[in-house]
Amino acid sequence: MRAINKSTGRTLAGRVVAAETWLSRSRGLLGRDELPVGEGLLLRPCRGVHTFFMRFPIDVVFLDRSQRVVATVGRLKPGRMTRIFLKAGSALELPAGTIALSLTRCGDEVVVG
Repeated sequence: MRAINKSTGRTLAGRVVAAETWLSRSRGLLGRDELPVGEGLLLRPCRGVHTFFMRFPIDVVFLDRSQRVVATVGRLKPGRMTRIFLKAGSALELPAGTIALSLTRCGDEVVVG
């Protein structure tokens, strides 16, 4: 899969892996040394994330069920957590800096597929 910000026409990730089971969402990016540019992890369902035991910062884009951006968290450092976003249905974890480079903002439509 890939993730494209339909509102800006920019690609967020050319390769997206979905984590849709409890186990795959729990494991997330743990144990990895990095999330390469152009890759992402889609956590579904998800309303909040943490970076406990992670080794690198990430960007997180929270999407509602219609794939609209309801929140963004840029450069979330290891050992931190986001707040819970009640309107979110999924979270797209991306390499740090992706949100700024793609000009992604709340209200944008992101197509993942």
